[in-house]
Amino acid sequence: MNIGAVINIRPMRWWDIPDVHAIESEVFPVDAWRVEQFWSELAQPTRRYLVAEDDGIVGYGGVYLLAPDSDIQTIAVAATHHGKGIGGALLEALTKVAQDAQCTSMMLEVRSDNQPAIEMYRSAGFEQISRRSDYYAPGVDALIMRRRPLRGSA
Repeated sequence: MNIGAVINIRPMRWWDIPDVHAIESEVFPVDAWRVEQFWSELAQPTRRYLVAEDDGIVGYGGVYLLAPDSDIQTIAVAATHHGKGIGGALLEALTKVAQDAQCTSMMLEVRSDNQPAIEMYRSAGFEQISRRSDYYAPGVDALIMRRRPLRGSA
């Protein structure tokens, strides 16, 4: 999948892990995944990860697939590329991956203080269905969001 003339979205490979981990550490400095977690995720048959490229990797996302359900594991975009639609494009591509795997619903957790992400998810048809108090930190809840149906919507 291409965004404009320069951004390309493709499957993540093991050799992408150092670049992906650098973005992970930048975007989620307090609770970043370890390098080993990315290796483990890529080895799982129920997971699919994608990267966005623009003269190097500038974003990534992953989805857990167990039809009819799917779950966004993560989406992150390098700070230098925020506001360019890359997160939305990754979400759209992950939704297509889930549809291709015969999934009909998608869930995710998002920090209650991450308004840009919440707006992106709402504009993609997600609705809040629950809240986990103090999940990320004291006073920072996790919003549980769901989108269904996935068919014919991405």
